[in-house]
Amino acid sequence: MSDEPENLTLRYLRNIDAKLDNLIESVGQVSQRLNLVEHALPIIQQRFDSLDKRLDRIERRLGLVDATTGERA
Repeated sequence: MSDEPENLTLRYLRNIDAKLDNLIESVGQVSQRLNLVEHALPIIQQRFDSLDKRLDRIERRLGLVDATTGERA
């Protein structure tokens, strides 16, 4: 009879251990993906900045903004 509670406790501990292993693996995967996003953000920002400059230049050439003040007409 004394073996039954011990086995039940071990079973629960093994289940908890397996779930913890899965959680650790998932957190590791999320961390790797977050690092990729963090490295991509500056590149995306540069592209947006470049597009913004090009759009400003196009608007000035088309006369959609005042060339001296930069305000939209």
